[in-house]
Amino acid sequence: MKSRGSIFFNELPFDIPVPNGHVVTSPEEAQTVVSSIHAPSVIKAQVLAGGRGKGKYSSDGKGGVRIVDSPSEAYDSASKMLGYYLTTKQTPPEGLLVKKLYIYKAVDVAQEFYVALTFDREREMPVLLISDAGGVNIESNVNKLQRFWFHMPHGIGPEIRAYIQAQFGFSDSEMAVMSHILHQMVELFAEKDATLLELNPLVRTPEGDFVCLDAKFTFDNSARFRQKGLFGLEERSPEEELEFEASQLGLSYIKLNGNIGNIVNGAGLAMATNDLISLFGGECANFLDVGGGATKETLAKAFEILNADTRIKGILINIYGGIVRCDMIAESIIAAAAQMGGFKVPVVVRLQGTNCDKGLKLLENSGAENNITVEADFEAAAETIVRLTSHSKQ
Repeated sequence: MKSRGSIFFNELPFDIPVPNGHVVTSPEEAQTVVSSIHAPSVIKAQVLAGGRGKGKYSSDGKGGVRIVDSPSEAYDSASKMLGYYLTTKQTPPEGLLVKKLYIYKAVDVAQEFYVALTFDREREMPVLLISDAGGVNIESNVNKLQRFWFHMPHGIGPEIRAYIQAQFGFSDSEMAVMSHILHQMVELFAEKDATLLELNPLVRTPEGDFVCLDAKFTFDNSARFRQKGLFGLEERSPEEELEFEASQLGLSYIKLNGNIGNIVNGAGLAMATNDLISLFGGECANFLDVGGGATKETLAKAFEILNADTRIKGILINIYGGIVRCDMIAESIIAAAAQMGGFKVPVVVRLQGTNCDKGLKLLENSGAENNITVEADFEAAAETIVRLTSHSKQ
């Protein structure tokens, strides 16, 4: 087990056996790594999606997990994997761009197991899932999953371990290793605030050793404050990076497919705004909720996001003032317009609630020069921005 390495988090090993592997970003690196291994090697596409083995590359139609027998084969395979899109059942239809590969010495496999920990929300307790039909076909063999519920402070007890040994025919020495792996999984699951810890496949070699060849983890977003190092490892696409930056300022931002930008406070109001725009024949470019405690800083960031989106042909600002003062919203809108030399697309503003009369007056006095239209009625505001956006497209 020691020679194969272990799963590490923040430099602390959880002693779950894994192959020693190498991450590469070029065909030349792949060739060098396989040359140093001196044995058949496995090359895996590194994307945040499962089903890679049965996936298809845009380059040659082959999967995202390949076995190569020589350095030259490694170079050829890597050349058709890096910089191309891999599509699986768990990716968007266009697939995911592969920028990294993971390479390790191929492991002789006698049997593949699926082992996972997650939460059963109905029973309000963690559950162990285990099957002797692991690997790429696990999704079609869910009926073979054995489920064992347990209490986190007690871990996976002797009764469950005895049943597992009898069910899967493990020898005493094999069960000792399996018990150790299960104990380490529970430790990792609890310590890192995981909601899913999946080893698939966990393989048994012809010599009776156990090795985890692949793993999947999901962690509780609510535990970010406890797991800063762990969440600091996240890799995000440019769009996800923008959503993350917005969230750091208290904004909820999701990019959509339309051309009408929205700035709204409150998730319910944001969804209603999107629905009304759709009802009048428009299509939203985003879901952007500045929240109930919006500040001038958050609003400035919201305008920055929309201003950078070249698809946007019009903006609807729909604010219901409670804690948020409508006059502060108006001042922020005017400041954003001044900074940009006036809005380049039509902007419709609807304000209701705290200090809305004051806010509307501020906007009316500056609206013409800044391309701002004020509309108090919700439906009329949605209809107006759709009409103005339609005119701007022409």
